[in-house]
Amino acid sequence: MTTPTDADAVARLARVIADGRATLGIEFGSTRIKACLVDERNVTIASGSHEWENEFVDGRWTYSVEAVRAGLQASYADLVADVKTTFGVVPDRFGAIGISAMMHGYIACDTRGELLVPFRTWRNSSTGPAAAELSEAFDFNIPLRWSVAHLYQAVLDDEPHVAQIASLTTLAGYVHRALTGRDVLGVGDASGMFPIDPATRDYDERMLGVAQDLLAKRAPDLTLANLLPDVLVAGRGAGELTADGAALLDPTGALQAGVPFCPPEGDAGTGMVATNSVARRTGNVSVGTSIFAMVVLDAPLRRVHPELDVVTTPAGDAVAMVHCNNGASELAAWARVFGRFSEATGSAVGMDDVYATLLDEAVKGDPDAGGLLAYNYLAGEPVTGVDDGRPLFVRTPASRFTLGNLIRAEVYAAFATLSIGMEALADEEVRVDRLLAHGGSSALRVRPSSCWQPPCAFRSRSRAPPARAAPGASPCSPPSSVRRRRRRCRSS
Repeated sequence: MTTPTDADAVARLARVIADGRATLGIEFGSTRIKACLVDERNVTIASGSHEWENEFVDGRWTYSVEAVRAGLQASYADLVADVKTTFGVVPDRFGAIGISAMMHGYIACDTRGELLVPFRTWRNSSTGPAAAELSEAFDFNIPLRWSVAHLYQAVLDDEPHVAQIASLTTLAGYVHRALTGRDVLGVGDASGMFPIDPATRDYDERMLGVAQDLLAKRAPDLTLANLLPDVLVAGRGAGELTADGAALLDPTGALQAGVPFCPPEGDAGTGMVATNSVARRTGNVSVGTSIFAMVVLDAPLRRVHPELDVVTTPAGDAVAMVHCNNGASELAAWARVFGRFSEATGSAVGMDDVYATLLDEAVKGDPDAGGLLAYNYLAGEPVTGVDDGRPLFVRTPASRFTLGNLIRAEVYAAFATLSIGMEALADEEVRVDRLLAHGGSSALRVRPSSCWQPPCAFRSRSRAPPARAAPGASPCSPPSSVRRRRRRCRSS
């Protein structure tokens, strides 16, 4: 973020904000809700945030509606406080607003727009039978976390709420609808609900027909096409802030209605835009609670791969995604332990410094992490066929148990499953000219000059150049020793 220091710059930006020419973006990440204000040159001039965490309730990962609304208000209030402190003004309008959030999952609403069951996030992996049946029927990979898999699993399980479903959406779509009254999604976010036809930039008509035939056998009153949000590509208008929406976002009453909105998008689209990886043969790797890699395709995949999702850019172009449910959360847990240790000694260290110290130690660790093995699965992992999370850290008596090796093992764990999935891209000979890494997690806030190689299988066959690290990328990547042919296993 650029913080102006001279009086002229502060005055100019204060006028931009007061005139309603700044643009507001709010993103619901897995651990933090972030509000960001940019000027007319797309330079960040203010920000706010709110920490939150998913809950494991009745066997499912979820966030409550109350947490969504409270977090929305808290992140916006934090941004307003930043604006007031820096520029001496309180924003009452914006040039535009956009919402993004974690993709996929299951938000099923009744005719009033109220949730029929608690939000089921992307992290849930209980949709195996539905995903398998849909994938075979479509001849197209339907991952466990996709909304249509959640819907069909609810149908297969005869869940009572199914008969009351009036609409389905994602978290971004839910917040957008609360603020604008419009039931729409950006095409990228929509592609994580149901397959998109790149030719039409809309839901695939053939697959809609197949899905409807399947639903008709068990839930004949459901019409899938009527449940899904309308699809919009980037650049299309997606409604305006309503009076109720303004009151929800800003309970103080300062914010005025009428601000235009762009289509709500998913976090994958956010990463593509942030790294300018929206052109064909460009890609990015995002590391956060989950970890995933995306490459914009220049040709369709030759066959269906269970490790590869086909989603789209915010413009509707096809993207191959390797998505792993388990990213840097276990590394973050260790960082919190060491942060608490520093507090307990009376010499508290900020979390950014904790991460920097730990990752510096990881760089000094042994190439094989001293024989230490970290298994970072807090949730089920579809790429390796693991149903439920069982995080483990193991070693032999002969292992070199040092701080550097411990953290290096955790970094390897964060990337190991991704490396397995990337072998499918190599099998397809997907071409990529540029691959950028960015940190979706504060666990990877290290030197901007650091760089890492793409996962080994992908690198060896695609002949892609080394990935250039964007700010926040990790200096560590798995060596060739973490490469393994894809295996199917089951947690016990």
